[in-house]
Amino acid sequence: MVADAAPSGMTVAATQRSPTIRVLAWLACRAEAVAIPLGAVLAGLALFSLFLLALGKSPAALVDLVWRGGFGSAFAWQNSLQRAAPLLFAALCVALPARLGLVVIGGEGAIVLGGLAAAVAAPPLSGLPAPLVVAAMALAGMLAGAAWIGAVGALKAYRGVDATIASLLMSYIAIALANHLIEGPLRDPTSLNKPSTLPVGEANMLGPMPGLGVHWGLGAGILACLLAWLLMERTTLGFAARIAGGNVRAAQIQGLPVRHLVVGFTALGGACAALAGFFEVAAVQGTANATLASGYGFTGILIAFLARHNPLAIPPVALALGGLEASSGLIQRRMQLPDATILVLEGLLFLCLLVGETAYGRFKIFSPHLWASAKARTA
Repeated sequence: MVADAAPSGMTVAATQRSPTIRVLAWLACRAEAVAIPLGAVLAGLALFSLFLLALGKSPAALVDLVWRGGFGSAFAWQNSLQRAAPLLFAALCVALPARLGLVVIGGEGAIVLGGLAAAVAAPPLSGLPAPLVVAAMALAGMLAGAAWIGAVGALKAYRGVDATIASLLMSYIAIALANHLIEGPLRDPTSLNKPSTLPVGEANMLGPMPGLGVHWGLGAGILACLLAWLLMERTTLGFAARIAGGNVRAAQIQGLPVRHLVVGFTALGGACAALAGFFEVAAVQGTANATLASGYGFTGILIAFLARHNPLAIPPVALALGGLEASSGLIQRRMQLPDATILVLEGLLFLCLLVGETAYGRFKIFSPHLWASAKARTA
C-alpha cells in the first residue's frame, strides 16, 4: 500500500514544484479539442482530394480558387463575411442545446419560420417609425424560432422523444409550411415568377455596417456568440446545464430543473437561428421567399461540431466555411464542376468529424497525468 501511494505523492509534489509541467499539463488537456477536429478536417480534405483526382481535377487548383474566391480580395472578404453572418446564428442553434447533451439539427426550419414571421410582421406596422418596425420584426422572428425549436425540447423533456430526429423532422415540416404560406395565403399578388410575401418596405431595411459593406447581422452574430459564451461559462444557469448534460440523474437528485433547462436552451437556440432568417429578410431580400431555405441551418451543424460547441470558436469557423461557400461559383466556372461540389466537401468533413468523436480520450499524449508522471520519474 505504501509503495502504491509513493508515486502519487511524487506526482503531486513534482507537479507543484515545476511550473513548466503545470503548463504542459494545462496544454495537454486542451490540445485534444483542437488536434482531433484539425485531424478530422485534414482527413476530410485528403478524401476530397482523392475524389477530385478521380474526376481528373487538380486539388491544388481547387485550393487556389477557394483562396481567391473567399479571401483573395476585398470583394471576396466582403462576400465571405456576408455568408458567415447567418452561419453564426445557425451554429448557436446547435451549440446551445449541446450543453445539455442534445443534438439539435433543425435550425434550417427555425431560420425559415423566423424570416417568414419577420416579413409578416412588417406590413401591418408600416406607419410606425422604422426602428420600432425592425424591433417588432426581430421579436416576431425570435418568438417563432423559439416556439418551434422549443417544442423539440418539450418533446424531449416531457415525452422522451429523440431531439435529433424530432428537430430534423420538424425542420422539414417548417419548410413545407412556409412554402405553403408564401405561395398561398401570404403571397404578394405582384410576385409572379418568384412567389414571396409583401415587401417589408425600403425604410425598414437594414443598411451595411460602416466600413465593411456587410449587413448588421455579422455584428449581431458575433455579439450573440459572446453572450452565449458568457451564459454557458460564467453563469449558474450555464453551470446547471452542464451538470444536467453530464448526468441527468445526478442533476435531478440535486434538484436542478432539468426539464426547464432543456426547453429553455432549445428555445434560445431556436431564437438565435430565427435571427438569421430575420436578417436575411430585413437586410438582404426584403421579402420572405423560397431562398430562405438556403442550407444555412445544415452548414451550422458542421460549424458547431468543428468549434466543439464553443461559442467563441464559432466566428472563425463560420468565416472559413463562409469563404468556402463564397468560392463555390468560381469553382464551378473555372473547374467545370457542379455547384454541389462544395456540399460534397462539407459532407466529407462532417463525416470525418463524426468519426473523430470516437477518438477522444484514446491518446495518452493529451492526458495531463502523463506529464506529471514523467516529471515524477525523473525527480
